[in-house]
Amino acid sequence: MSREGKKAVCVTGTSGYIDSWLVKLLLLHVYIIKATICDLSDPRKTKHLLALDGANKRLQLFKANLLEDGSFDSAVDGCEGVFHTASPVTVHVKDSQEELLDPIVKGTLNILSSCAKFASIKRVVLTSSVAAVEYNGRPQTPEVVVDESWFFDPEVCKEAKMWYLLAKTLAEEAAWKLAKERELISGAKTYPNLALGWVHVGDVASAHIQAFEIPSTNGRHCLVESVVHYSEVVKILHELYPDLRLPIECSDGNPFMPTYEVSKERAKSLGIDYIPLKVSLRETVESLKAKNDLFNPSCGKTFWRDYDL
Repeated sequence: MSREGKKAVCVTGTSGYIDSWLVKLLLLHVYIIKATICDLSDPRKTKHLLALDGANKRLQLFKANLLEDGSFDSAVDGCEGVFHTASPVTVHVKDSQEELLDPIVKGTLNILSSCAKFASIKRVVLTSSVAAVEYNGRPQTPEVVVDESWFFDPEVCKEAKMWYLLAKTLAEEAAWKLAKERELISGAKTYPNLALGWVHVGDVASAHIQAFEIPSTNGRHCLVESVVHYSEVVKILHELYPDLRLPIECSDGNPFMPTYEVSKERAKSLGIDYIPLKVSLRETVESLKAKNDLFNPSCGKTFWRDYDL
C-alpha cells in the first residue's frame, strides 16, 4: 500500500501507553486516524495526541465507551482497519467483574460488533497480552520455549485470583469465537520473584501496523524481546544509573523463578527487529526524569515499575 493510498484506520483507547505510540507511528505512516477516548473533555487524555506531528490534519477524536453497545460505530465507519488496544490495566481490584472482566471482554465484543456492521473494514488487529499465553500450568524452565500455541488456563487464574489475566484470556477467546462465526515507580524496597517477558512499546506499535499492512498476516503473534527476572532488570538499571535508588532484595527467600524462551518466529514475519531491554529501560528512566512530577530523585523516590515496558 503506497503512502498516498492509505485510508482511515480506527485506534481504540488512545489515551493509553501502547495506544499513544501506535497513533504516533500511524501518523508517521501517513494514515488518517479515527481515535476513541472515553472522555474528550479531559486534556490529560487528549493533549499529547493533538500535539503529535500530523495530528492537526489526520487525527480525529471520538468519544466511546467499552460497555456501550454501538458506541464505536461512528469511529469505525469508513475505516479499512481497526486496532483494538483499549483496556483497563490494573492488578489490585475491588470488583473484578466490574473493573476488568466486563470492560475487557464485553468491550472487545462491542468493538467487533461495530466492525461487523461496515463492509469497508478489511482487518482488525486485537491487542491481547502475553498473559493470555504463558500461564497454563506447564513448567517454565530454561529449556522451555513458549509460542503462540500456548493458551492460558482460565481455571488457573481463577484459583489464583489473577483477574486481569483471566479477562485478557476470555476476551481473546471470545474474539476468536466471534471471528469464526462471522467468517517502576512505587517506592518499593523489594522486587518480585518473577520472570516476565519484556518488549519495547515502539516494537509493539510497529507490529500492529505490520499486522495490518501485510496481507498474509493472520493468527497470534507473541511479542517478547526477552524473558528476564526482575533481579536482572534491577541489575541493568544499577549499571545504567549507579546513583538511582532501587530495590536491593527479592520479596521472598525462595529460589528465583526460572526464565524461559518465547518464540520469535512469528514476530519475524512482521519484520520486527527488537529494541534491546537495556535501551527500553534507559528510555523509560529518561522519560520519567523529564517529567518531574513522576520522577524526582531529590524526593527520595525509588524507580520501579510493576508492568512491562
